[in-house]
Amino acid sequence: MKAVHGYQRGYDRLEALSGGPMRPSATLHGVSSTIQAVLWDFGGVILSSPFEAFARYETDNGLPADLIRTINKTNPDDNAWAKFERSDVSVAGFCALFEAEAAALGHTVDAQQILACLRGEVRPRMVEAIARLRGTYALAMLTNNIAPMDADQMSGHVGPDTAPILELFDEIIESSKVGVRKPEPRFYEIACERLGVEPAQCVFLDDLGINLKPARAMGMTTIKVVDPDVALTELETVLGVELR
Repeated sequence: MKAVHGYQRGYDRLEALSGGPMRPSATLHGVSSTIQAVLWDFGGVILSSPFEAFARYETDNGLPADLIRTINKTNPDDNAWAKFERSDVSVAGFCALFEAEAAALGHTVDAQQILACLRGEVRPRMVEAIARLRGTYALAMLTNNIAPMDADQMSGHVGPDTAPILELFDEIIESSKVGVRKPEPRFYEIACERLGVEPAQCVFLDDLGINLKPARAMGMTTIKVVDPDVALTELETVLGVELR
């Protein structure tokens, strides 16, 4: 498993993000002997959902509700968003393709403004849960993203306040780096290979059912994140630990 550096350096910032002191992983009891790894989506799980920002953009610009999601669901494996998350096109290429897809549905959008919607707010309780699990379970972030993330110099839609969060993970699997994306099965296989675990030894949290379905078919335990507190309760039940 890949070593993670700089954890202690960022611990004070993690406590600030989580809203107070975090209890160490050593306090965990009743740890599951079956689950060896916890896999986390980023936007919509650790960060607030971009769909909330998409909805505001649609309202502010007089567009139909869920237009952006409708565009993304059309030809989902080869549309502008899919190509962008695999790094098949540049930012300019994405914008041209996405705006053309919107125009095909009779609407005008500003793709640059839509990309700005990807900036989410950190969910402190999720951060605390991840920090408490570190050292007891293998941890991986599985994210479809538009630009690679770096713990020291953040790029794309990720803000610098998330750098200490990235340091908690043993592996970060990014669509922009590996060339495949959720829900492609190969994406999950890569995560398991890097962590050295089997799918049946993993629990995976994501806010999209379409991303959870193939993971579940592979043998993973899955949790759909709608309400973060409900999701954490489900995770506590699966692992047999207290995370709050």
